[in-house]
Amino acid sequence: MLLYNVTTIIEDAAADSWLKWMEDVHIPNVMASGKFVSYRLLRVLDSPNEGVTYCAQYVVEHMADYLDYQDNFAPALQAEVTALYENKLVAFRTLMEYIA
Repeated sequence: MLLYNVTTIIEDAAADSWLKWMEDVHIPNVMASGKFVSYRLLRVLDSPNEGVTYCAQYVVEHMADYLDYQDNFAPALQAEVTALYENKLVAFRTLMEYIA
């Protein structure tokens, strides 16, 4: 099992709009790829950054599914968020393996 984490730091003024878009549009589109078995969306409470920090976490069972998502779904989904919130957020992505 793997955890794909997307940490986003978004300007205060755009945070509510972004959060609604994530819940109503983006996360359903990610899950519709069929590559992930579950997800969670978290708000970081003790972030040292300006703005609001969120983590969207998606659980994937197999590396092949993750790689297929990266090749066939991620580019369009990432382009959409960039177009909607250009210069209002910074995002970074990590892939982690469950140990225990």
